[in-house]
Amino acid sequence: MDKPYLELRDLTVGYGGKPLLSHISFSLQKGEIMTLVGPNGAGKSTVLKTVTRRLPALSGKILLDGTELRALSGRSVATKMAAVLTDRIRPELATCFDIVSAGRYPYTGSFGLLTKRDREIVADALRRVSITDIADRDFNSVSDGQRQRVLLARAIAQEPEIVVLDEPTSFLDIRHKIGLLEILRDMARTRGVAVLMSLHEIDLASKVSDRIVCVGHGGIAAQGRPEDVFSDGSVRALYGLTRGSYNAALGSVELARSEGEPHIFVLGGGGRGIPLYRALQKSGIPFAAGILFDNDLDLPVANSLAAAVVASPAFLPVSEDTFRAARALLASSAAVLTPGPESVLPPPCGELLTCARALRIPVVTDPDEIPRILKSD
Repeated sequence: MDKPYLELRDLTVGYGGKPLLSHISFSLQKGEIMTLVGPNGAGKSTVLKTVTRRLPALSGKILLDGTELRALSGRSVATKMAAVLTDRIRPELATCFDIVSAGRYPYTGSFGLLTKRDREIVADALRRVSITDIADRDFNSVSDGQRQRVLLARAIAQEPEIVVLDEPTSFLDIRHKIGLLEILRDMARTRGVAVLMSLHEIDLASKVSDRIVCVGHGGIAAQGRPEDVFSDGSVRALYGLTRGSYNAALGSVELARSEGEPHIFVLGGGGRGIPLYRALQKSGIPFAAGILFDNDLDLPVANSLAAAVVASPAFLPVSEDTFRAARALLASSAAVLTPGPESVLPPPCGELLTCARALRIPVVTDPDEIPRILKSD
């Protein structure tokens, strides 16, 4: 294994001498992306501020490229580490180009004059985050999302060996969230930059990170590869979820199911039932779902949102007991909701659809019709 570029050894962090997190130990190599996740107030930002020397460590060690961080000069750190933190800067009469240019100051002389190469690097950083068009605008006049991209461009212009970011996707729309994470991935993979950041969006964290550090109240709850760290239960415990759920298979969060006896039976399969489940949940209508095979994309979401689910082992015939359970739920329903015609349904659902028609139970494909049916029932 390569030598760690950043290493935290039994670190304690906090404010005013009062510990917030203790016994923090992890290491990060060049070309690797590590993301801190955890609830608000757990201490993610405090760790990052300590790593970037905004806060002093209360105890323990931080090593940067094998040298204790506190032993390095400010200029030496600035040539190795760039930071994009949540601190709001309000410079007077500074354009976005000026802010990005500040990333070159560790390399300029006493007068801070930019060379031709410096200006080329700044222009390239502006282009990479798609803000060339606002380069000449006052930094204080642009939107929060544009400011975030300006600060990322400043970090890129700094040509760091490690970049530390605190909630870098805040204020960004989905297009620019994806763009920013792609930039970080490119910096890690093609330039060997180490990336340490915090994210609230655990679905994005699982997709972009090589390793995850779960920060709980008091210390590190878990760390490792996303697929090893994130599970329905671990996310529930980390964030103290009492309502709703996290689906590790899909990387999605589901709101709490509607409680009560199911009034609607949903026939789905192959992911087609998911929009119907969510539509009924938003309307506060309890429902049953089935028959779903245990390898079906619908099943994890149905388990989170449905009042009752009828499932069957994959690759085996559906048993009579399973059909009987599904028919009982269907028979007590006011309507059957399907994603479309019978041709799009898996075979077990075709038999249930025939059963619904024989019982004269309304069959609809539009969830907006369900409240009217229930009202007239």
